[in-house]
Amino acid sequence: MEPTTESSGRVIAGIDGSEHSARILKTAARIAGALKLRLDVICCWKEPGIYLAAEIPGGGFQEADILESEARRLVERTLSRAFGPERPTRMSVELRRGNPAKILVEESLNARMLVLGRRGGGGFLGLRIGSVAAACAAHAHCPVLVVNDDA
Repeated sequence: MEPTTESSGRVIAGIDGSEHSARILKTAARIAGALKLRLDVICCWKEPGIYLAAEIPGGGFQEADILESEARRLVERTLSRAFGPERPTRMSVELRRGNPAKILVEESLNARMLVLGRRGGGGFLGLRIGSVAAACAAHAHCPVLVVNDDA
């Protein structure tokens, strides 16, 4: 394997705060540690799709601060479940507003690996793989590890 460059010296963990996000973080941290890479945790949030553009006031989406605050709380809880007080030293955490698949595929341009769950908390429970995992597996610019949520 070639030496890492500054742009590819990271493993990305895409989490959504679901109960399986801690397993994703632990897996990504082990890989990042073994490869001596930085761990970048990315949690994406977006407005519910039930609003029509005409219904959003001129000042923007009023509940955005509430949704971002809830995403931050879920990420903090997930970090605590995964690592307790001993968090990896070479780790960054970022909240991003927008489509998770699009954001993670864009971020994969500068990553050694993308680690995410096979499906999050939304959508249809019977799916084998969720839409974000499927899109990232199909379009990411780096290897993608999809972590199963089964014990």
